[in-house]
Amino acid sequence: MGKSRRNRGGQSHRKDPIAKTVKPPSDPELAALREKSILPVIKNLQSSEPKSRTAAAEAVSNLVSNEKCRKLLLREQIVHIVLNETLTDASLDSRAAGWDILRVLAEEEEADFCIHLYRQDVLSAMGFASQTILENLTKSPAMSKGQLKATWAITEPVVALLSALAEAQDEILEAIVAIEGIKNLLFAIIAYADSPPSICLDALSALLTLSEDNTRLAQDVVADDSPKPLTALLKLQGVPGAKGVLACGVLHNILTTLQWFDGTPDQKSLSDASLIPTLSSALRDAKQESDLPPKSQWSNPTEVLQLALEILADIGTTLQQSMRGDSKKDGEEWNGIGDEDDTAMDEDDKDMEQGSGEEDNAEDDDEDDESMDEDAMQADMDLVTGVDDDDEEEARMDDLPTLRELVQQAVPQLISLATASSQSEDAAQLQAHALSALSNIAWSISVFDFSEDHNAAILKAWTPSGKAIWGKVIVPILAANTADVELATKVTSLAWAVSRSLPGRVPLGGDEHNKFMALYQATKGLAQPNANGTNGDKAKDEEPEDPFQGLGVKCIGVLGQLARDPAPIALNREIGVFLITVVNALPETPAADAVEALNQLFDIYGDEELACDKEVFWKDNFLQHLEAAQPKVKALVKTIDKRTQPELRTRADEVVLNLGRFIQYKKKKQP
Repeated sequence: MGKSRRNRGGQSHRKDPIAKTVKPPSDPELAALREKSILPVIKNLQSSEPKSRTAAAEAVSNLVSNEKCRKLLLREQIVHIVLNETLTDASLDSRAAGWDILRVLAEEEEADFCIHLYRQDVLSAMGFASQTILENLTKSPAMSKGQLKATWAITEPVVALLSALAEAQDEILEAIVAIEGIKNLLFAIIAYADSPPSICLDALSALLTLSEDNTRLAQDVVADDSPKPLTALLKLQGVPGAKGVLACGVLHNILTTLQWFDGTPDQKSLSDASLIPTLSSALRDAKQESDLPPKSQWSNPTEVLQLALEILADIGTTLQQSMRGDSKKDGEEWNGIGDEDDTAMDEDDKDMEQGSGEEDNAEDDDEDDESMDEDAMQADMDLVTGVDDDDEEEARMDDLPTLRELVQQAVPQLISLATASSQSEDAAQLQAHALSALSNIAWSISVFDFSEDHNAAILKAWTPSGKAIWGKVIVPILAANTADVELATKVTSLAWAVSRSLPGRVPLGGDEHNKFMALYQATKGLAQPNANGTNGDKAKDEEPEDPFQGLGVKCIGVLGQLARDPAPIALNREIGVFLITVVNALPETPAADAVEALNQLFDIYGDEELACDKEVFWKDNFLQHLEAAQPKVKALVKTIDKRTQPELRTRADEVVLNLGRFIQYKKKKQP
């Protein structure tokens, strides 16, 4: 008789091949906590009773805030349970608790957790939830108060989770923007008059993250299709407080992405100029908003202030971009001749073999010296000293409303924050952001050629602000002799920008130049955030430090500006001797410092008609010092690896070429 067969239709006794047996923790305290608090709620979360599931989901939502409970819940596969069971529960309250569990986990865990959620296809669930929320909001008049409350309870964690996911990885951000339901939910929240304030702020915050350098989202917003996100943003932009500041941030990102600047055709009369009054008002009238829950990030006035400062700083940078086009890198500090200038110089200098920084002899220099005529040398000197006849600015203040608004409204508030006397950590952070914003604005002003009459109105409008920044911000911080390298770097960068923007008009109090010289000497013993040298323990994916952003280079840049004509001869001599000393200290001098010092010397003493040429350059034998330094500068170039420091090598090559030409020119013009 054959064996009876097991009924295959009955319950299988095989283990689920996907299920993992979770071992209890070895720590007795954690093991007890697991038995008492974790396992019961996990069991109830999967109960067949709806009320038990809802209560368990709400309990887990509270437990995940505790680190020990959170780690235990993660061990018990809480994410898998929530994604596959809780989020699809028939109860709105259960779903709301499920989304809140994921929100807290995303906020408390590392960014890798958000990437894990993304790989678990959480965006599909979010897209479905977004559609459900939109449908509920559409029929909200017919919904009960309880249903509407539950809908908003789902919306809040969904929107907060969106922000966390978008910040975790660019790939996730792009995937979010590609889902119409999610975008429409965010647009609807900011356009819906009855959106709870905290959820509206969270939606604006998510849009702020998503809109940065995102053409697809920017185009969707300006299309202004229902629910009319652009109209909503423009309305919110005028609201005081966090809503207005966040709306300004989103609009600024969109305008920058689409390159809608002052005077850009077809930009619906929109530019950053319209945002500055709201941002300036936020700096002046920061206060805690009473209609927000304490847990909201935007209930803290410092957070709102900091965001307003960051937006203004970025407007300062994009202002320069709009005025200068692509001729200069955003925020770049001018450090000598660029490749486009070298092309013209090389046409007149084919016999010279210095262009690539290769080794050459003093005899070659002498031969070239004889071969150059007066016109060629003058043309070279125009290039060495940065003259650019093709670079003309024809805009006036009336044509630049963004610049006008920055100068008239933002700068006074920025000065106030940059001179705060409080020693608190929040005040220090706000001061740093205010200094950055002022620096960006001043750099943008400095790109104008104020020797041109049509820029006189800009200089006239800017001069009082520039002088106020120097006297009220820069001088007091210098007088404090700060040991804070970051603060010193920021204020020196600001001083360089202001001195460039006020040619011959810097209101010197008497010893500022000595402060910058002392600060430069102090840099030799300080750990600079952007110092010249190796990257140390920097992460592999972190960008290498720019040696031209170091404190030493900035000190040299400021001093070079202060020495320019019509500076007093005594001041010019002090600074000139200092710069010559920096160059002659090679090879101990950092490469970027030497390059900047030489470029400043070229600019200061490039015109033989100036009084400082005869009274300082020739009387103090600067030519002999430069000739003595020439071999050191050439040797310096060979020590710079063009693969690891391409910009430094390029600028060093240029300065070698320019030094040779400068020496030849000065010999011909010797009085």
